[in-house]
Amino acid sequence: MNYFAGEYDVAVIGAGHAGIEAALASARLGCKTAIFTINMDAVGNCPCNPSIGGTAKGHLVREIDALGGEMGKTADECFLQSRMLNRGKGPAVHSLRAQIDRRKYSDTMKHKLELQRNLELRQAEITDIKQIDDGYELTTRMLAVFRCKAVIIATGTYLGGRIFVGEVSYESGPDGIFPATELGKSLKALSLPLRRFKTGTPARVLRSSIDFSELEVQKGDEPPQPFSYETESLGENKVDCHISWTNDATKQIILENIHRSPLYAGKIEGVGPRYCPSFEDKIMRFKEKPRHQLFIEPCGLSTEEMYLQGMSSSLPEEVQLKFYRTIKGLENCVIMRPAYAIEYDCVDPLAMNATLEFKDFPNLYGAGQFNGSSGYEEAAAQGLVAGINAALKILGREQVVFTRANSYIGTLIDDLVTKGANEPYRMMTSRSEYRLVLRQDNADERLTPLGYEIGLISEERYNKFLNKQEQKKAEIKRLKYTVVPPTEQVNKILVSRETSEITSGVRLFDLLKRPQIDYKALSEIDVNRPQLDPNIFEQVEIEIKYEGYIQKQLKQVEQMRRLEKKRLSSDFDYTEIKGLRLEAQEKLNKIKPLNIGQASRISGVSPADISVLLIWLTQNREN
Repeated sequence: MNYFAGEYDVAVIGAGHAGIEAALASARLGCKTAIFTINMDAVGNCPCNPSIGGTAKGHLVREIDALGGEMGKTADECFLQSRMLNRGKGPAVHSLRAQIDRRKYSDTMKHKLELQRNLELRQAEITDIKQIDDGYELTTRMLAVFRCKAVIIATGTYLGGRIFVGEVSYESGPDGIFPATELGKSLKALSLPLRRFKTGTPARVLRSSIDFSELEVQKGDEPPQPFSYETESLGENKVDCHISWTNDATKQIILENIHRSPLYAGKIEGVGPRYCPSFEDKIMRFKEKPRHQLFIEPCGLSTEEMYLQGMSSSLPEEVQLKFYRTIKGLENCVIMRPAYAIEYDCVDPLAMNATLEFKDFPNLYGAGQFNGSSGYEEAAAQGLVAGINAALKILGREQVVFTRANSYIGTLIDDLVTKGANEPYRMMTSRSEYRLVLRQDNADERLTPLGYEIGLISEERYNKFLNKQEQKKAEIKRLKYTVVPPTEQVNKILVSRETSEITSGVRLFDLLKRPQIDYKALSEIDVNRPQLDPNIFEQVEIEIKYEGYIQKQLKQVEQMRRLEKKRLSSDFDYTEIKGLRLEAQEKLNKIKPLNIGQASRISGVSPADISVLLIWLTQNREN
């Protein structure tokens, strides 16, 4: 017998990385919010790698923090080792990555949910969702009924989850947690366009069974850099990571047993991530490669589990042990948790608007892997956006659309809702055409004013941000007005950096433009340099060195913004526009772009189609 158990403004289904950010944002904006999880011990779980950030993903974490989200702060609280990736390349692709204590991260996030005002954390499996006049009705496996004005679905890999290890297959979520088996039927009854994706994870092995003596050590940066703009210091790195390589013997075992892989045996119907393939998939796709790199990473300070980054597999457990033991350092390894693949249901993101609200279901939102993405960071970013927009709509405020011009978050969502996802979507710096403007170092400059306007950034934090911006402006002005004479000391520094001497006075600003010169090189002669946050110096130096490129990209951004100001109706029938190709009509009617800019990025809509749309818009306005 069903019973009425409560009423909320916003209900979040799932307490993974997407659900956490969604629930916290909604509650912090003043909405009475509930977050439901199948198992409270799995809140904020990291079922794959024990790390936050990485290439492009670090940008997302910085942006989440700049908007007032939680992932960056919690990663800092639980960090074990921090490294800035891609330092040998340009600043556009510099990305922070931190090893974290995965259990501490989960516990910390759970406690933050428990302490948050306006938020209730509940252990319950949602099995049914129905539309009602003023929102939605949720039913749990225990027959409790909850009513809410808005729902955010953030089911991760639990929805219809099925584990594969060799010939063995069974219903399960990650890490042996129960899957959500009934909710998928309810979503199909609502006619949401569901499909199957798959992902996987490597084995965890016992630390004492690894021989570290001949492995390459990978240390963290000193001093380690935090994700959050509010974290003043992380202290010292607590752990080292290690690197090893596979070999011909490893490859041979994979080839001899490939028929036992459920992926190659045809047992897995879900589409896997192209950019994060299983190890056996790497071997089959890159047979000419003699070896593959793997990283051996600690899972925490209070556990002996070690994570084998790059060695995801769904082969039988005995085959896993056999090929792991061919690798240097792992010759006597003991598997604590075997690798596995997991298949799950997710939705076609083309069914959503850029606010992450479903087009045909008002006040129903999706976030995270449910939307066809992969990765903790991509999930958290979407959760934050869904939580913000669900709350704003309930409060009668205008929802927020993040753009490709202001964030990686905007790029991520625009890719999903405009181009769709034929495989688990992973964020990469190459996906952003404006990546020199959307650097990880200036996420606060781009998004903190918006976070303050929304209501997730406090007055105190916003004032600190404004003060930092003033310090940056003052420093750039100082560099432009400070002239250094052509002394022997100055020229000695320039020659030591393999750049030409000066014969007359030169501004510090112009010296910093030289590729060979940085702030550190000028410290001896820049005697009036103020004491500032090192991040300000970094940002100033980047903006000076890449000034021309940045200005060029800002012009491209402005051109795109002009196209995005040309709005399109969400209920228009594009078959009525003469001159549009049939494919363009079909795609435009399916996606219903908000503006010409979004329409131009739809696969199957050509530049000629955009010209027809622009002419039609002009004529329509004139009439």
